[in-house]
Amino acid sequence: MFLQNLTQAFGVSGYEKQIREVILEEVKDYADEVTVDALGNLIIFKKGTGSNKKKIMMSAHMDEIGFQVMKIDDKGFITARALGGIPVQASVMNRVQFRNGTQGIVANTCDFDGLKNIKKLYIDIGASSKEEAEKYVKIGDVGCYVGEYLELKGNNICAKAIDDRIGCYILAEALKKVTDSYNDLYFVFSTQEEVGLRGATVAANRIQPDLGIALDVTISNDYPNSGDGANKIGGGTAVKISDGSVICDEYLVDEMIKCCEDHEIQYQRDVIDGGGTDAGAINRSNFGVRCAGISVATRYVHGPNAVVNMDDVKASIDLLSKYVNVEFTF
Repeated sequence: MFLQNLTQAFGVSGYEKQIREVILEEVKDYADEVTVDALGNLIIFKKGTGSNKKKIMMSAHMDEIGFQVMKIDDKGFITARALGGIPVQASVMNRVQFRNGTQGIVANTCDFDGLKNIKKLYIDIGASSKEEAEKYVKIGDVGCYVGEYLELKGNNICAKAIDDRIGCYILAEALKKVTDSYNDLYFVFSTQEEVGLRGATVAANRIQPDLGIALDVTISNDYPNSGDGANKIGGGTAVKISDGSVICDEYLVDEMIKCCEDHEIQYQRDVIDGGGTDAGAINRSNFGVRCAGISVATRYVHGPNAVVNMDDVKASIDLLSKYVNVEFTF
């Protein structure tokens, strides 16, 4: 139920309050200290006891991509801008919901083959005039996809906002499993990742960690027209090597793979040609921070309905809960 609540809660970039409340209710009893900063990052601290302990910042972002109202025309149709990377063609004929519960349908104004610009989309809430639409939606209001949580075949699940509610779920479940921590642990549920890794940037400058770990999705390459790459759902936790935002520290990657092998955790090596995670922000914070990443291979990333495998999710939880107790020697 916790994962279902995570995916269905509202959390467009900059408006993460609802999802933060869901997470805090779940994890507050496992924290030594709780902080909510000015950008809305939720930081859960768990004190370590090791003689050579490090400060580890783990970050999963709470926000999801969304739509922000820019204009309402005379017929009541809504033009929106993207908050994050909206896949324009995949959005057509899907539903969106605004924070006040108003729902609408995304449609397009041009030939589908040439549809690349979000400004060519409009949202239809059923209003017949600007005046009627403005009773329900104002300029600046934000909305997100409507994507039901579904359990599919093969221990796979489907929902909207899998990016990165699945990372938040992994982070929360790993926190519950760490009872006696060697290292000082900072479980960060970050804000505004989809619009430029903003929350993690601020949190990393506050914490000044010795190493950082991003918990996020990665592109799965096991379905038609999914592009180049080796990731697949059901292939295990994805140990990040690099993406468009970070080249992970070689020592940390080696230790992560060793942790998988020592504990018989199924894993795959994750390289994607583009994209990025909070690791990119942590890596460049302060005077530079060693970074790694644990990802979950995901079909249809940023779409209204993404798919992940729950065995991969469990493997990621197991890896993170073991890895944070490694005695790092740098």
